[in-house]
Amino acid sequence: MLMLLDVALVLAAYLLGSISSAIIVCRVMGLPDPRTHGSNNPGATNVLRIGGKAAAAVTLVGDMLKGLVPMLIAHGLGVEVATLGATGLAVVLGHLYPVLFGFRGGKGVATALGAQLGLLWQLGLAVAAIWLFMAKVMRISSLSALVSMGLAPLILWWLWPEPILVGIQVAITLLLFWRHRTNIRRLVGGEEKQIQGPYKGSQGD
Repeated sequence: MLMLLDVALVLAAYLLGSISSAIIVCRVMGLPDPRTHGSNNPGATNVLRIGGKAAAAVTLVGDMLKGLVPMLIAHGLGVEVATLGATGLAVVLGHLYPVLFGFRGGKGVATALGAQLGLLWQLGLAVAAIWLFMAKVMRISSLSALVSMGLAPLILWWLWPEPILVGIQVAITLLLFWRHRTNIRRLVGGEEKQIQGPYKGSQGD
């Protein structure tokens, strides 16, 4: 029975992660499909470009909540650490490769941050603080994401040195880096655009 509960929790986390906040928000607010406009990425940064701050804020909160809620439920059920980590990985995979939207998802930063907050709030706050600092200084969303998520496994190891959880966080970080591979190429080439308001031609995150 416990194993069935674990499987159900992980599957539910993936399905919840598959709900694209960006696509839903854009449809409700009469905005263009984020998969075909701006950077073609269904995430909060692209929604900011094509729809403005309000739409981006709702998208960001939605993406974070779908990462946070499954982790809080997992904690509440008292599952083993392996299931806790698998739940976080599943919700991020759902966002990256959503079965509900043809496996064309976003880049996963907000959902991963929500999962980190749900796993260990100190981890989530530390990652968020690094993102905000980098965004304030560099004004590049993808660079902020890469630095903050790149440091996440080290922060988790310091706060909660559980090998299974740290290993899963490493896997999540690698997935996010893979999804940001075009951003990385532009960063290396000095072509990545800064964070900006309604869409003006940026090809960023």
